[in-house]
Amino acid sequence: MPNPVMHFEIGCKDTAQAAEFYGSLFGWGAAPMGPAMMINTGSAEGIQGHFTALGHEPFRYTIFYVNVDDIDAYLAKSESLGGKTMVPKVDIPGYGSFAWLNDPEGNTIGLWKSA
Repeated sequence: MPNPVMHFEIGCKDTAQAAEFYGSLFGWGAAPMGPAMMINTGSAEGIQGHFTALGHEPFRYTIFYVNVDDIDAYLAKSESLGGKTMVPKVDIPGYGSFAWLNDPEGNTIGLWKSA
Protein backbone atom coordinates (compact mmCIF):
# COMPACT_ATOMS: atom_id res chain seq x y z
CA MET A 1 0.00 0.00 0.00
CA PRO A 2 1.43 3.44 -0.87
CA ASN A 3 2.05 5.92 1.93
CA PRO A 4 1.33 9.43 0.60
CA VAL A 5 2.48 12.71 2.13
CA MET A 6 -0.82 14.17 3.28
CA HIS A 7 -0.24 17.16 5.56
CA PHE A 8 2.39 19.72 6.55
CA GLU A 9 3.01 21.75 9.69
CA ILE A 10 4.89 25.00 10.25
CA GLY A 11 6.04 25.64 13.80
CA CYS A 12 6.18 29.19 15.11
CA LYS A 13 5.91 31.29 18.27
CA ASP A 14 2.88 33.27 17.04
CA THR A 15 0.31 31.51 14.83
CA ALA A 16 -1.53 34.75 13.94
CA GLN A 17 1.71 36.38 12.80
CA ALA A 18 2.63 33.28 10.76
CA ALA A 19 -0.85 33.23 9.18
CA GLU A 20 -0.50 36.90 8.24
CA PHE A 21 2.95 36.38 6.70
CA TYR A 22 2.06 33.31 4.64
CA GLY A 23 -1.32 34.78 3.71
CA SER A 24 0.37 37.89 2.35
CA LEU A 25 3.15 35.91 0.67
CA PHE A 26 1.18 33.03 -0.89
CA GLY A 27 -2.48 34.00 -0.50
CA TRP A 28 -3.15 31.21 2.02
CA GLY A 29 -6.10 31.41 4.39
CA ALA A 30 -5.97 30.27 8.01
CA ALA A 31 -8.62 29.51 10.63
CA PRO A 32 -8.25 28.58 14.32
CA MET A 33 -8.73 24.92 15.20
CA GLY A 34 -7.93 24.05 18.79
CA PRO A 35 -4.42 25.23 19.64
CA ALA A 36 -3.43 25.37 15.94
CA MET A 37 -4.47 27.35 12.88
CA MET A 38 -5.46 25.25 9.89
CA ILE A 39 -4.00 26.42 6.57
CA ASN A 40 -6.11 26.52 3.44
CA THR A 41 -3.81 26.99 0.45
CA GLY A 42 -6.84 27.76 -1.72
CA SER A 43 -5.95 25.04 -4.22
CA ALA A 44 -7.20 21.54 -4.94
CA GLU A 45 -3.60 20.65 -5.84
CA GLY A 46 -1.08 19.73 -3.19
CA ILE A 47 -1.81 19.26 0.49
CA GLN A 48 -3.12 21.48 3.27
CA GLY A 49 -1.43 22.11 6.61
CA HIS A 50 -1.44 24.04 9.86
CA PHE A 51 0.55 26.50 11.99
CA THR A 52 1.38 25.40 15.54
CA ALA A 53 2.87 27.25 18.50
CA LEU A 54 4.00 24.48 20.85
CA GLY A 55 4.91 26.88 23.65
CA HIS A 56 8.37 25.29 23.93
CA GLU A 57 11.29 24.30 21.72
CA PRO A 58 11.33 23.64 18.86
CA PHE A 59 9.69 26.94 17.96
CA ARG A 60 10.77 26.99 14.33
CA TYR A 61 10.35 23.88 12.21
CA THR A 62 8.63 22.52 9.16
CA ILE A 63 7.45 18.95 8.96
CA PHE A 64 5.47 16.76 6.62
CA TYR A 65 3.22 13.87 7.62
CA VAL A 66 3.07 10.49 5.88
CA ASN A 67 -0.16 8.49 6.03
CA VAL A 68 0.40 5.03 7.59
CA ASP A 69 -1.86 2.22 8.74
CA ASP A 70 -0.02 1.43 12.01
CA ILE A 71 2.03 4.17 13.69
CA ASP A 72 3.69 1.88 16.25
CA ALA A 73 4.78 -0.56 13.51
CA TYR A 74 6.32 2.27 11.47
CA LEU A 75 8.12 3.68 14.52
CA ALA A 76 9.57 0.22 15.18
CA LYS A 77 10.53 -0.18 11.50
CA SER A 78 12.20 3.25 11.53
CA GLU A 79 14.25 2.30 14.60
CA SER A 80 15.31 -0.98 12.93
CA LEU A 81 16.59 1.13 10.02
CA GLY A 82 18.57 3.53 12.22
CA GLY A 83 15.86 6.11 12.92
CA LYS A 84 14.72 7.34 16.34
CA THR A 85 11.31 8.05 17.81
CA MET A 86 11.11 11.75 18.68
CA VAL A 87 7.44 11.94 19.75
CA PRO A 88 5.66 8.63 20.41
CA LYS A 89 2.10 8.13 19.18
CA VAL A 90 -0.31 10.86 20.32
CA ASP A 91 -4.07 10.37 19.91
CA ILE A 92 -6.20 13.33 18.80
CA PRO A 93 -9.79 12.30 19.69
CA GLY A 94 -12.10 12.34 16.69
CA TYR A 95 -9.28 12.92 14.18
CA GLY A 96 -6.56 10.29 14.45
CA SER A 97 -3.05 9.83 15.78
CA PHE A 98 0.41 11.17 14.97
CA ALA A 99 4.04 10.59 15.91
CA TRP A 100 7.38 12.15 14.97
CA LEU A 101 10.54 10.26 14.08
CA ASN A 102 14.07 11.28 13.16
CA ASP A 103 15.72 9.64 10.19
CA PRO A 104 19.40 8.61 10.55
CA GLU A 105 20.46 12.13 9.41
CA GLY A 106 18.27 13.82 12.06
CA ASN A 107 15.45 15.02 9.77
CA THR A 108 12.04 14.97 11.47
CA ILE A 109 9.17 13.18 9.71
CA GLY A 110 5.60 12.95 10.96
CA LEU A 111 3.42 9.85 10.80
CA TRP A 112 -0.37 10.16 10.64
CA LYS A 113 -3.24 7.67 10.93
CA SER A 114 -6.79 8.97 10.57
CA ALA A 115 -9.40 7.90 13.11
